[in-house]
Amino acid sequence: MLCRVKRAPRFARAGPKPHSRRDGENETGMLAAMVGAIRILGIDPGLNATGWGVIVQDGARLRHVAHGVIKAPAKAAMAVRLCFIFDAVEQLLAEHQPHEAAVEDQFVSANPGTALKLGQARAAAMLAPARAGLLVGEYAPRLVKKAVVGTGAAEKSQVAAMISILLPGAKAEADAADALAVAICHANHRANHRIVRKAAS
Repeated sequence: MLCRVKRAPRFARAGPKPHSRRDGENETGMLAAMVGAIRILGIDPGLNATGWGVIVQDGARLRHVAHGVIKAPAKAAMAVRLCFIFDAVEQLLAEHQPHEAAVEDQFVSANPGTALKLGQARAAAMLAPARAGLLVGEYAPRLVKKAVVGTGAAEKSQVAAMISILLPGAKAEADAADALAVAICHANHRANHRIVRKAAS
């Protein structure tokens, strides 16, 4: 692992305890390919709170697996906070074994300092799935909102309300709901990423 904080990552979680696939990773991956079920990790990056959500796409059906929020130590040095985010996402990859990942694109802030910090948190969150060899989709905030609510100007409360409808049993709010929305957006657009990746190879 490239970076490690002294304290193990702590992050809030909701949903059933994931089944470990470390011993049978290849078997599970082959099974997923045969039945067409794809596990997607959605990430809503933030320096103070990084939302995450895992869903399964099986054809036209979506199923909620788990969600939560990574909370880096607020008073720690920037390098430690970024390592915390990276390590926590890497831990999620080990626990949930997603096939693909998706991250919300950076919102352009009027404050250059805020934009820079968000960009750093986003890079830390993206690096783990990229190093694992996963396809990582990037989506603008308006596109994510449109994917679940139907309009790019939707409020966070509207996104959370639609998540509970689209993913029955997922009682997610704020950052975690946004992360699940990112995963859903990726499920709707992942075919385009596969075409681009194939053309580039």
